[in-house]
Amino acid sequence: MTSVKNPAPGFDRNPDKRITIRPCAETVRVIVDGTELACTQQAKRMRESGCPEVVYIPFADINFALLERTGTRTHCPYKGDASYWRRTGAGEPGSDIMWAYENPFDEVIEIRDHGAFFTDLVEIKKG
Repeated sequence: MTSVKNPAPGFDRNPDKRITIRPCAETVRVIVDGTELACTQQAKRMRESGCPEVVYIPFADINFALLERTGTRTHCPYKGDASYWRRTGAGEPGSDIMWAYENPFDEVIEIRDHGAFFTDLVEIKKG
């Protein structure tokens, strides 16, 4: 039996909650204001019961030169603590466009070193 070293506490309270993470078969591009922030063939699709699907992009395929970390932090009892980024020099402070779980709980470890973008603030192209 494999021991879980960093278990998500949310599943104890809600054992019916389901999160699945699968590879995305398509190339995924993230564009904002005509500028490509990310392009990958290694994206992952997260499906979480009660939530819309989220596409996670490997850090290696995100242009962090166009992003800056903000002070925003949130906590999810299923995924862990999230950090946020905004486009460099764009928008007002707090206009986060990307988040990541840099040290996620074991149940979602596949999204470590991956970022997800707010689909209402960027254009995500697949194919």
